[in-house]
Amino acid sequence: MSLFDKFAAKVFRRGDVTIIFADGKQRRYGTPEPGLTPVTLRFADKGVPLFIGRNPGLHAAEAFMDGRLIIEQGDIRDLIEVVRVNGKWEDKKRGDSSLRGVLLSRLKDSIGATIGAVNGIARSKQNVAHHYDLNDRLYDLFLDADRQYSCAYFADPDNGLEQAQMDKKAHIAAKLHLKAGQRVLDIGCGWGGMALYLNKVADVDVLGITLSEEQLKVARGRAAAAGVSDRVKFELIDYRLLEDRFDRIVSVGMFEHVGTPHYKTFFAKCRDLLAEDGVMLLHTIGRLGVRGRTDAFTLKYIFPGGYNPALSEIIEASEPARLIASDVETLRLHYGMTLDHWYDRTVAAKDAIVALYDERFYRMWTFYLAGARSAFFHGNLCNYQIQYIRNRRTLPITRNYIAEAEDRLPRLTVAPPRRP
Repeated sequence: MSLFDKFAAKVFRRGDVTIIFADGKQRRYGTPEPGLTPVTLRFADKGVPLFIGRNPGLHAAEAFMDGRLIIEQGDIRDLIEVVRVNGKWEDKKRGDSSLRGVLLSRLKDSIGATIGAVNGIARSKQNVAHHYDLNDRLYDLFLDADRQYSCAYFADPDNGLEQAQMDKKAHIAAKLHLKAGQRVLDIGCGWGGMALYLNKVADVDVLGITLSEEQLKVARGRAAAAGVSDRVKFELIDYRLLEDRFDRIVSVGMFEHVGTPHYKTFFAKCRDLLAEDGVMLLHTIGRLGVRGRTDAFTLKYIFPGGYNPALSEIIEASEPARLIASDVETLRLHYGMTLDHWYDRTVAAKDAIVALYDERFYRMWTFYLAGARSAFFHGNLCNYQIQYIRNRRTLPITRNYIAEAEDRLPRLTVAPPRRP
């Protein structure tokens, strides 16, 4: 039995996986299990097993992207699901040093990645452009009409993506405890959907800031189309360079790009920008358990400089700024459900995405979505929503106001400009 054969036998214990090697020989691994789709892989050349074995976390993705690892039964989501089910985060033993533990750790928990991305102002803009300045049409093809590129909120698991994203905005708005006429800062405003929503439902003025030139164009265009450019403004500026004061701060899906060496700077700046009786809501991807590393595939191809923090890292960094964590919510499954919708929409739009880019990009994108989805369902990823205040008397002393406000808020969306 080859080293790769031993490796595969250790990885695939649950599920039905068949590998067809370049010489035509087949090996079947695991045990069929209800709910897990049988998967058949074909290696296009004899060098694939050694290539994957040298760096499973990165090279399996690259072999798939390059057409050297071909999925003949099932798809990449099914394959990654089997891999993850065989090593769920909750089932791992602390400090597992067995061969199986080491193999699964290498395959699923980020090979060769760095813990602390140093994202200075110039580097941060480059990193943002790498991902968010892709062709606008790509995001139209798999996101909701409002282009919410962050975890949705499934008040009902059967809700569709559009409803879940509208419910996400209402959930966040309720936690901000908004009042008419307040000034709101949206750090990492994306294509402007959250800023426009807050203005419409709460009669507040919003400044959205981004480092993406493409997102800035769309956001400003949407504000102009809605006739609210005087109240909802967007700027291309790093949060560290902003000098102003706001009643509320919201940041959704931006903290993952801050970089661990800059966490204390981020919270110190937020405190300076937040009014004495202000409220801040931070929505970020995080990791369960202790601090870790970003996987090499994500750093190389998707989010250079990105890192998903443990809750302890966030709280530790915000404490010196004397920000009070007044409410903490862990969204455990919502992003996995969101990514299922994005994956399905991406597959349905395959021809359009290949026309925009090529087959390799399409395979990379599906690997990214499928891998992230499985990490939220079986790995160590989750979402944190942390509400911060400067003054302990700022908010009501029970959480009832959140649900009450959420029930009152309308579910509105403003579609971004579409390409003809």
